[in-house]
Amino acid sequence: MPAAQAARFALATVAAPLTIRKREQTLNARLDHLNPLVFDTHELGRRPGALRRLTRSAPAPKDFGIAGVIGVPEGAPVELDLRLESVMEGVLVTGTARATAEGECVRCLEPLGEEVAADFQEMFSYHDTDGRGRAVRAETADDAEGEDEDRFFIEDSLFDLEPVLRDAVVLALPMQPVCRETCAGLCSTCGIRLDENPDHHHDAVDIRWAALQGLADTVKDGEKDNMGGAEAGVDEKQEK
Repeated sequence: MPAAQAARFALATVAAPLTIRKREQTLNARLDHLNPLVFDTHELGRRPGALRRLTRSAPAPKDFGIAGVIGVPEGAPVELDLRLESVMEGVLVTGTARATAEGECVRCLEPLGEEVAADFQEMFSYHDTDGRGRAVRAETADDAEGEDEDRFFIEDSLFDLEPVLRDAVVLALPMQPVCRETCAGLCSTCGIRLDENPDHHHDAVDIRWAALQGLADTVKDGEKDNMGGAEAGVDEKQEK
């Protein structure tokens, strides 16, 4: 076997178990009940039709918004109003998240703050169970790939709201935030803020005439020099 093929085979042999172990760790991950964005459904129960309403203030996680544009600062309070409904497949979560996002105006680049309210609804499903009611999970990487990636599951009566909340908040944020709708922005020539200088302007020069304008200025300067020389000659004659 050529050396290059042998190296690729060895790399694939090592990488495959690592990939499987990583997926198994994801599947076997346990949610932290101390996480403020993790909720317990134990009190709700599994009887279809059961309802529970919750309100909670949770700190915003890291990178909570549109990177480089606008977002809720890490640790800022996010107010949650939730409605949990037990259904046959799992728990239907409906709610609203409210927070204050920070960013900068895309027109004048001044910092701004904007109140955001994001509505969301998501189904958190129960895992399939065996004859004893125990959760059955995918045992191999191939089985894991077959699961619907868009589904969210309840783990030991807990569900993590963070990924749903991220999607909802990003959709509720403006892609091009402005400090106010009438913001005039910055001067494209010198960058001065136009709201603070409403009369600011630059004389427009047609680039097609710029060269001729320079030539005309040169001619004028030459005429001034000639006039100066002529006046000097007249003065000398008068002195004689």
